[in-house]
Amino acid sequence: MNFDYDSEQNDLREAVRGLLARAYSDSEQRRTVVKTDPGFDEKTWSRLAEMGLLGLPFAEEDGGMGAGPVEVAIVAEEIGRVLAPEPFIETVVLAGGLISAVGSAEQKGELLAGISEGTTIAVFAHAEPGTRWTPAAEAVTATQSGDGWTLTGVKEPVPSGARADVLVVSAVVDGGTGLFLVQGDASGLTRTGYRTHDGTRAANVRFEGTPAVALGSGDQTPAIERALAEARIAYGHEAIGAMDTALRTTAEYLKTRKQFGVTLNKFQALTFRAADMYVSLELARSLALWASMVQEAGGDVVQAADRARLTVSRAGRHIGKEAIQLHGGIGVTAEYSVGHYTSRLTAIDHLLGDGDWAADRLAQNVASYDTVDPLGAPYAP
Repeated sequence: MNFDYDSEQNDLREAVRGLLARAYSDSEQRRTVVKTDPGFDEKTWSRLAEMGLLGLPFAEEDGGMGAGPVEVAIVAEEIGRVLAPEPFIETVVLAGGLISAVGSAEQKGELLAGISEGTTIAVFAHAEPGTRWTPAAEAVTATQSGDGWTLTGVKEPVPSGARADVLVVSAVVDGGTGLFLVQGDASGLTRTGYRTHDGTRAANVRFEGTPAVALGSGDQTPAIERALAEARIAYGHEAIGAMDTALRTTAEYLKTRKQFGVTLNKFQALTFRAADMYVSLELARSLALWASMVQEAGGDVVQAADRARLTVSRAGRHIGKEAIQLHGGIGVTAEYSVGHYTSRLTAIDHLLGDGDWAADRLAQNVASYDTVDPLGAPYAP
């Protein structure tokens, strides 16, 4: 299995890195952007669209680039590297992925083209108060009204929900879960946005007889499960970028900060701790990239996403905590960057299912896994 990027993928990585480095050359620039709504830079969003990044995974006939999961992973990692707050995964991977998977030709042609051009921000409104990382809707209901539908209930948290032009909403219908499109200016729609601890935005979204249009038909739980898995993989790559920067920042600090007349990297115990951070990062990077390759090959993307999520979750907690501790007092201040990286890693860990949740899901199927003898001898039960 080849984990190396080809020349075109390397070019993509360098182009995205250059764009985001100019937009967020230091942590102060990001803090300035996230202080005000919508919590990201609209100009940077437009530049991402101009580069074709917002249409990467969509088919060319739908206005996209026809790229694969690995290219999406490259963009997500570069976003994490500078903590860019643009809702790339929320709009392109999750909401856009659902529209691409189950939408009609007309819906895909209109909405995916708008997402690709940067003129339409779509987000998935799925989580509900009191629920915990399930692919099924539970409290928001859909009722058929003439030729259309109306929705009733509350979704929260909805990442970037207050800014979205279009909401892809899951709702209970006929004993299953359906998907519906709601315009941002629809009647009966109330959105209350707020800032989260990592500087990004979420919203409480309330539907009171809100008109909606069906996205696909029948029970969409399997499509939602797959879309959530693909988003978990993409978030894993964003976390890889964030962990990489946190590690590099910490290593540089150990090389420059002096204690007792010598730099901190002269203390063997601290160097060992930094080395352990590197091991965690590279293991997580391998699992996340493997999961993207499984997705590209059409394999079991749900199980691959769970395995990657478990490893990335543990690595994120390890690297985030160590980055703060190895920086000492400055690491816990709001003015220094490593705390912001740890905050984002924590937020990613709790988006769509944390590491403990992934471990529990994997444990439920442990009896069905093949047995492998590490010495190569045939297994005899």
